[in-house]
Amino acid sequence: MDSLQSSLRDIRSDLFHSGYLCDEQLAGSVYLALKLQRPLLIEGDAGVGKTELAHALSKITRRELIRLQCFEGLDHHDAVYEWNYGRQLTEIRIAESQSRSVESATIYSDEFLIKKPILKALQDDTGAVLLVDEIDRSDEAFEAYLLEALSEYQVSIPELGTVCSFVTPVVVLTSNGTRELSDALRRRCLYHYLDYPDVIRETEILRLKVPEADLNLVSQAAHFVAMLRKEDLEKKPGIAETIDWLRALTLFGLKGLPDDVELIKQTLSCLIKTTRDRSDVSDDLVRRIIG
Repeated sequence: MDSLQSSLRDIRSDLFHSGYLCDEQLAGSVYLALKLQRPLLIEGDAGVGKTELAHALSKITRRELIRLQCFEGLDHHDAVYEWNYGRQLTEIRIAESQSRSVESATIYSDEFLIKKPILKALQDDTGAVLLVDEIDRSDEAFEAYLLEALSEYQVSIPELGTVCSFVTPVVVLTSNGTRELSDALRRRCLYHYLDYPDVIRETEILRLKVPEADLNLVSQAAHFVAMLRKEDLEKKPGIAETIDWLRALTLFGLKGLPDDVELIKQTLSCLIKTTRDRSDVSDDLVRRIIG
């Protein structure tokens, strides 16, 4: 048990020094993902630090970060591989001009293979951190295709056969919860739900990310954003927005939140990102939160 606690402290310390502050539960999920070599599915609202975790893992493991951004209609040509048909056609035409034949094995070889994120991660000699970002934006068909890569760390290319990983990659999947993911995908992953941080933790994050900010301003900014998230907003401000806002307030030379509502509203473009939210965050609301 002491060894486990020591390992979790090391994980938290390493992540902290890479610029990422996490709690014990998340440290435990990261530790298990690394030791068990299982994909880690991180679910939560936009802006809570899901993608940033993959960047931090890339730093502490000293592995290249390879990102696959998911979208509707994503298929294996975007995610795994495709053939360079232009070069293949050129090779065939050159061979014809020289009156020689071209073997199928020649044009369907690594020389003509365009590797996309998943294949790059599987074939990385030193391992990689593969970030499958916003998996919930992809179609169920692609999600099913992804299962082979996640369960056996291999993919099938009809012209080449099965391609296995050289070194098992660290895999992080993120989801904003826009659609329900399949049970099959969830079974193959370790799971962690990442919520907005409480005021204390967000204060610590702000101190880490904006060390030049006055401590009183840091505390007040964290409290302000925590109260703002309780409102019925279309898009609640994430941690990145809070950091931007604190930097803006610091740029204005402030040591604490001013009583001047107009001055605060001049900086709310860092926090408020929709027309409706901009309208709903009234002067009275700002005064109430400050008060």
